[in-house]
Amino acid sequence: MNINNKTVLITGGGSGIGYETAKLLSQKGNKIIIIGRTADKLHQAAASLTNTIAIPCDITNEVDVDKLVAEINTNHPELSVLINNAGKAFVYTHAETADAVSKARQEMETNYFSLVSLTEKLLPLLKKQPEAAIANVTSIVALSPAAVIPTYSDSKAAVHSYTLSLRHALAQDTNIKVFELMPPTVNTEFSKEIGGEEHGMPASEVAEGLIQGIENDQYQIGVGITVGFLNNFFPTEEQAFQAINQR
Repeated sequence: MNINNKTVLITGGGSGIGYETAKLLSQKGNKIIIIGRTADKLHQAAASLTNTIAIPCDITNEVDVDKLVAEINTNHPELSVLINNAGKAFVYTHAETADAVSKARQEMETNYFSLVSLTEKLLPLLKKQPEAAIANVTSIVALSPAAVIPTYSDSKAAVHSYTLSLRHALAQDTNIKVFELMPPTVNTEFSKEIGGEEHGMPASEVAEGLIQGIENDQYQIGVGITVGFLNNFFPTEEQAFQAINQR
């Protein structure tokens, strides 16, 4: 897919993978819209990039999301690429004092429910474009959970499942391509507690992998050690999905 001279919306665009993706795409003549909860941080990020505007928005707040969608439809009706990157994680292990339900609710709200909601509300606009794409950022833990981020892993597994079903549905009668980026641990503020600074992949390299994957129509994009993980453990996932959904 050609990803030059388009309008791209990136959630969680103020830092990490979202910011690095915005930086690279802004250099390709795209108009970038970055979304995030913290207005000051978001505006600073946009000011450091070219062709980029910031729209503060809490994607877990339905009122905020409806205002965002209305603004996009009014002021950026040419939007053709949505990158769902925003995420939330708690580091803990399951135990009787873990308060896992509370943590899981927050993670699922940010990582899954808000992603589904925003995507659904932007589908009518994306369907109007001659070429469009949705890219969901999941994780290697969508395939096998990490015990120190257990319910975060659950939320990413949910997004992985949603992505497969969404891709299948939209392929029937739309021009919307659906991609999934599955990074390993990335060196960001987000992953400090689980060793991201020492062992994480640079966010810039993850962003490069995402863009290359989209340009090459690689719908499931593994980067870093995820590539080997996919090849060694899940080589026939697509065939399994097709077998279940052949009707």
